Amino acid sequence: MQLRHSAYHAFGMQDPIEKALATQAMWDSRATLAIESLTQFPRLDLPGLPDTPRIVPPQDVPKRSPFTPLGHASLIHSIAHIEFNAINLALDAVWRFTGMPDAFYVDWAGVAQEEAKHFLLLRAHLQTLGYDYGDFDAHDGLWTICRSTQDDIIARMALVPRTLEARGLDATPLVQNKLRKVGTPSALEAVAILDLILKEEVGHVAIGNRWYAWLCQRDGHDPLEFHRQAVIAHRAPRPKPPHNLEARQQAGFTAAELQALTA
Repeated sequence: MQLRHSAYHAFGMQDPIEKALATQAMWDSRATLAIESLTQFPRLDLPGLPDTPRIVPPQDVPKRSPFTPLGHASLIHSIAHIEFNAINLALDAVWRFTGMPDAFYVDWAGVAQEEAKHFLLLRAHLQTLGYDYGDFDAHDGLWTICRSTQDDIIARMALVPRTLEARGLDATPLVQNKLRKVGTPSALEAVAILDLILKEEVGHVAIGNRWYAWLCQRDGHDPLEFHRQAVIAHRAPRPKPPHNLEARQQAGFTAAELQALTA
């Protein structure tokens, strides 16, 4: 088995637990796996997905208060769904794009296994609340940009890790503040899980920033201008304040990028 083939195989799995465990097994075996950087795989536009959760338009996902047991569970489910999508996003980067340095594939395989860890932690927490992944409706907004950038690796690096996933750096502290106000042992346990996720997501965004800068330099693009054009071309959402500038700086955003973000 080869690394990118393993990522392709896990990407196509429908069962979320099997996908997460296969992703972690891929990472654990990476030292013995060859990296077939020029191999092209049969095209898949979407990952393997379970029958549940039911996918609905974003506006149809009910909004519930985290101060109720149902609302707390719904919130954790929504974050678990983001992490499940993030597994697929990282696996997609490993198998879809050809001709990159070996370090690119190893980096994104590492991101995939950390996203799998996050998903499994959140799923286990959800089970302590009497629910499981798939029990609430969800949306697939992340995949709109993923499909749109599947033939453009620079746009993918610009808009998925550096735009969509970077929004998590901004949103996580706000979610944690709400859970601290809830104050129950279960809510505080969720805050601790989110602490770990936030720390590792900084690293994921940093990987996206590093490869975006590398690709822009390779192909002669101005990073700020290319990103501006990519946002327009792919109709990417614009990050909303408040911005976690400290986390974004740790993740490698330049002073010029942070200034453009807050302008």
